[in-house]
Amino acid sequence: MAKMQVRRVGIFSYAKISAVIASAFGLIFGVIYGLIVIVLGAAILAGGGRDTGAAGGGSIVAGVLIMVGVPIFYGVLGFIFGALWALVYNVAAGFVGGIELELEPVADGYAAPPPPQWGTQQSQPGQQQQYPY
Repeated sequence: MAKMQVRRVGIFSYAKISAVIASAFGLIFGVIYGLIVIVLGAAILAGGGRDTGAAGGGSIVAGVLIMVGVPIFYGVLGFIFGALWALVYNVAAGFVGGIELELEPVADGYAAPPPPQWGTQQSQPGQQQQYPY
């Protein structure tokens, strides 16, 4: 098992991936909240509450706006806070070192070839040199 250490994180790179992940969660929550607003608006319309015309039609528009707006809002916040997190991580890693990871090959039948050992193989006289590739 090879031990590796994450010493620095690309700020813009981490901010982009944070924005995509946050947008995915925003899409899930936005659809749920939007459907709730649409259903509650329809319930108010069906119940005959005051100003039912505005509540019924407005709830559909509000629900669609929530479904579109929440993922965008989450994505922007994910980008901002992802960039801040990466910046803080880089400063902290400069003081205390990075996160250590233990890596091992995947056991799916494919194993990457070992790195070449240049200059370590000695050939005997009359024997052909074997290269690791």
